[in-house]
Amino acid sequence: MSTLHVFAGSVEHPVRPEIRRIGLRDLRDALARGIDDFRAMPSHVIFLSLLYPIVGLVLARLSFGYDVVPLLFPLVAGFALVGPFVALGLYELSRRREQGRPAGWRDAFGVLRNPAIDSIALLGGLLMLLFVIWLAVAEGLYQSLFGYGVPESLSGFLAEVVGTAHGRTLLIAGNAIGFLFALVVLVISVVSFPMLLDRDIGAVTAMQTSVRAVARNPVAMAAWGLIVAAALALGSLPFFIGLAVVLPVLAHATWHLYRRVVV
Repeated sequence: MSTLHVFAGSVEHPVRPEIRRIGLRDLRDALARGIDDFRAMPSHVIFLSLLYPIVGLVLARLSFGYDVVPLLFPLVAGFALVGPFVALGLYELSRRREQGRPAGWRDAFGVLRNPAIDSIALLGGLLMLLFVIWLAVAEGLYQSLFGYGVPESLSGFLAEVVGTAHGRTLLIAGNAIGFLFALVVLVISVVSFPMLLDRDIGAVTAMQTSVRAVARNPVAMAAWGLIVAAALALGSLPFFIGLAVVLPVLAHATWHLYRRVVV
């Protein structure tokens, strides 16, 4: 497909989709519908969502195995930055169920045949780039405070973070920077990936629509971001196992949020 198609999509679709104003009731409705989708397709969803806790555990193991314990939290927290892209298969299941079509786990891979797959891949690459930049920034922040040495143990690292002034600076600055990365991802992707599954409008228009959706509904979107953050934090305990339920519910709910926001 041409480069123009990747950015602009098919000319048959509207350039500026209309954005609705939504409230907290719409968020509750999206979550309720997400839970309903999960209940209707639990075996398929859990099978697909095992990827998340497995990847989380692999990231943790890599951290301990390669003496980058300080990057354990940035790895786990930053993994959520690519969540909107990785959840594509779950959006597809919600889309098919809404249309009354079969929604087995094999159908989740229908995204690979979507006309907008090139635009989806471009946006996914952008989120991966943000993830890598986040890790680089987190590592640079740690080294600026503690130098280039590595902690002798996890307990020693935690003692440094909690019990020293540098550690408290790391916590405050790291969370503030991480918030900025999460905010950027929320703004450009809150509806863009579901939208590209639904309409071949191009990566640029999808991101612009997502930005417009946030600008038109700042309170609701801020609340949605908090809901996602809190749910991911709870789902990470213990040992990321809860993500096998939390992530599919959030993914399905994101599809229904898109349907609420974009006409």
